[in-house]
Amino acid sequence: MVLSRRWALFLVGVGIWTWVIWPRFAVAIWQDPRSWASGTVADGAPTSFLWVHALLIGASLAIGTTVGVLGIRAWLVARRQAF
Repeated sequence: MVLSRRWALFLVGVGIWTWVIWPRFAVAIWQDPRSWASGTVADGAPTSFLWVHALLIGASLAIGTTVGVLGIRAWLVARRQAF
């Protein structure tokens, strides 16, 4: 299957968007008092709130990276076929 250049560019954009948004969300979760048993940032044991969000962030970054790489590969194939 060969994707059009537009779809390839869209996939690359999704990959970039993922890496722009999710790290910022990770910082917000880290700084949330609900992430720590003591209620103070980075003090005490991490709570399930932190672990669940860390898993969500990790999975989203992995999926976004995969989508971005597929978009780059699709772009290169579409470019080669255009010539």
